[in-house]
Amino acid sequence: MDQREHPELKLSSHGRKVQKLGRSVPTIEGLVVGTGLSPLIACSVDTGDRRLISSFVERWHGETSSFHLPVGEVTITLDDMAPLLHLPIIGNFHTFQPLHVDEAVLMLVYLLLVSADATRVETGHCHGPYVRLSWLRDIYQCKCQAKHWTAATRAYLLLLLLGCTLFANKSETHVRVVFLDALRDCSKSDKCIGSRK
Repeated sequence: MDQREHPELKLSSHGRKVQKLGRSVPTIEGLVVGTGLSPLIACSVDTGDRRLISSFVERWHGETSSFHLPVGEVTITLDDMAPLLHLPIIGNFHTFQPLHVDEAVLMLVYLLLVSADATRVETGHCHGPYVRLSWLRDIYQCKCQAKHWTAATRAYLLLLLLGCTLFANKSETHVRVVFLDALRDCSKSDKCIGSRK
């Protein structure tokens, strides 16, 4: 196998980060259930079978977005993911538009009730419209202590469900602030991403 074509596979898991967060408080669990995203809480994988994953990576063809297996070409669709993640696939697709850092700061201030100075420092540290998972965990714990349940729920969903499960990235430490936009209406669970209609 050519190393230039297939670099060494690195498996990443956010399982320990999720465990550090601990179990959410009952008030937040109720809000998370209302979004329809609660099945993702159990989707954190701590370990992976390197050989199995490597086999799939070797058979992945990006140009066709499919796996070329001995039984033929296989594509994974949303209908395939729904039973795996136990999520309903309903409603319109959500398109995330890129954010400028200033927009990210405003979104964090408004939706997570964090000071503008603190968010500027954090986005500056991350060199863009991102926040560290550890920073988000601290915000979550702070909002729980202050009993700001909607802001705590948004931080929890952004950290645990979006940042560590659905939209985990290669950085292993950051999450894009733009995903917070999908959680804007979490106090009205029928308007939040993933909500059941």
